[in-house]
Amino acid sequence: MMRRTLQTTLGALLLSLLACSAFAGEPADDAVSAQVAAATAEWISTFNTRDAARISALYAPDAILWGTVSKTIRTTPGEILEYFEESSAKRPSLRMVLGEYHVRLYGDIAINSGYYSSHNPVDGKEVVIPMRFTFTYRREGEHWMIVNHHSSRFASTP
Repeated sequence: MMRRTLQTTLGALLLSLLACSAFAGEPADDAVSAQVAAATAEWISTFNTRDAARISALYAPDAILWGTVSKTIRTTPGEILEYFEESSAKRPSLRMVLGEYHVRLYGDIAINSGYYSSHNPVDGKEVVIPMRFTFTYRREGEHWMIVNHHSSRFASTP
């Protein structure tokens, strides 16, 4: 009886160890979510430099941007760079502050949706505009590249 209990216990332990080792090569969902959150924080800090080339470098070559103040959807690296060049030239002191967000993982694709707010000094007063965003990322090696980005102002209340 004792021997059977010991065999059962050892068998369960072995199965547990095998199950753990099967997933050892993949980071836990919490760790991957943290990487995606860090990619979004990197976008915020890079945006705040107002360096259009550095901002657009966070986007994959096949990325699409539907920017907050864009009249058109941007579908090429050149168009995305142009959007940030225009934005930086028109509002050089504009800064973004990250608010609440929610990361969802789908293998090598991740989506982060939430809000950020723009802070821009106008006539000596800071104008704050809340905006919603969705970033879609694709894992490329160790990096999460933006493949889709939509940003828009909150809807006005009637």
